[in-house]
Amino acid sequence: MEADELLVQVAAGDQRAFEELYGLVSGPVFGLVRRVVRDPAQSEEVSQEVLLEMWRSAARFDPGRGSALSWVLTLAHRRAVDRVRSARAAGEREQREARRSHHPAFDQVTEEVEAGLERQLVRRCLDRLTALQRQSVTLAYYDGYTYREVAERLSLPLGTVKTRMRDGLTRLRDCLGGVA
Repeated sequence: MEADELLVQVAAGDQRAFEELYGLVSGPVFGLVRRVVRDPAQSEEVSQEVLLEMWRSAARFDPGRGSALSWVLTLAHRRAVDRVRSARAAGEREQREARRSHHPAFDQVTEEVEAGLERQLVRRCLDRLTALQRQSVTLAYYDGYTYREVAERLSLPLGTVKTRMRDGLTRLRDCLGGVA
């Protein structure tokens, strides 16, 4: 049986005719879709959509206007072009959205400025400490030494270092207090 006769029977709901027609047109449909869409997985999906549409809309086929194969391939071409356009539009939307919402430079600059201002304030407050307090605090908090190690490095009793640290940290807290 020819594709035209099969398609007329498919329009009447004949599943065997659909199976036979499917066997006749699935190769050409996939080939056409593959040339338009290019992606193999997308081509398979579009081909299945076309063949399903062929089953659903077989009654719209008019043998007086052309062959069944031409009609099915027209469905395939339209569906493939729609898929390409849809994918292109989605990509363009994503690019526009990415450009619109891409402001990390602003956020990064803001964070860097804030961090720089905080560093300046801490330096100013450290400068207000006595030299001995600044030295103890710097060794402990910036260089990572324990109080005991600070005492050994400065050749001072541990109690003296603890007192300097307490007094220095109190003065730093008071100086930085207006920021927090």
